[in-house]
Amino acid sequence: MTGVRDAEALVARIRGVHEAIRDEVVAACERQSIDELSAVVGDDAGDTLFAVDRVSESVLLARFEELARDWPCLLVAEGLGTDGRRVLPEGTRPRHIEIVVIVDPIDGTRGLMYQKRPGWILTGVAAGPPPRTLADIELAVQTEIPLVKQHLSDELWAVRGQGASALRANRLTRQMVPLDLRPSAATTIAHGFATIARFFPGNRARLAEIDDEVVESVLGPPQPGKAQLFEDQYISTGGQLYELMAGHDRFIADLRPLFERARPGGTALCCHPYDLCTELIARELGVVVTGADGRPLAVPLDLTSDVSWVGYANTSIRNIIEPHLRESLRRRGLLG
Repeated sequence: MTGVRDAEALVARIRGVHEAIRDEVVAACERQSIDELSAVVGDDAGDTLFAVDRVSESVLLARFEELARDWPCLLVAEGLGTDGRRVLPEGTRPRHIEIVVIVDPIDGTRGLMYQKRPGWILTGVAAGPPPRTLADIELAVQTEIPLVKQHLSDELWAVRGQGASALRANRLTRQMVPLDLRPSAATTIAHGFATIARFFPGNRARLAEIDDEVVESVLGPPQPGKAQLFEDQYISTGGQLYELMAGHDRFIADLRPLFERARPGGTALCCHPYDLCTELIARELGVVVTGADGRPLAVPLDLTSDVSWVGYANTSIRNIIEPHLRESLRRRGLLG
């Protein structure tokens, strides 16, 4: 039983918010050039902001101001000021906050603004009042922002303990059809997709060393003329989770914070809680999602905490990969 009041009605309202953001962002991508959309417009608590982010933020705030009339909330998202927090309706006392909502209006901004890959709108909801963590999220909604040349867009949502649902929307005809998402049931990573994220300069070589080490431990040394495994550096945590949910990928790990803690002058860009606020959907579908230490994710719902995470398509894949991954990290002093 979820502690969020009228969870199904709230999911429907949030889906409406997502659809409005999706349509406005796609329209902006159709109207404006790549150079216009990729212009840097500021730095917020969580990340660099681009012109395309401003499009989604304006819709987000207006829609959540309406939603908060029925569910008083603490909204956590980029574009809401230095700390990324806004109590709605304005003036609501902390003890009257009913839900804590964390949102990434566009996850995968870089790929979307260059029209390389779809982005995602991510929302997770915990029963209030704050503070809350990822472990407290009880419902989540994830919506694809398609490329301009793409007419189909997927919508996913889940309420804790009730499984997950998905639809595929045609943005031209407005028709929706049920979507059956199934994580891979494979018991090996051989000939599949498995990835350790290394998006940005700084630690890519060391992350690649771990990747090669783990794969060789599991599959043996590379065979001449053969491709044992493939990777997909999808620069979107929501997108990575989707690839696990859809059965496209068998293993994904984002370990960047483990290296960044020792970086002089502070950490480079890492995964944050809003990037992972829909991992509930993946878990409701059977995907195993943990921290790098193998424990459930329980980081604060904020814009600044750096999060390492690992996703396995199923428990069999976890049992194969996790011991070798953890041993590789321990040898480097990255795990206790």
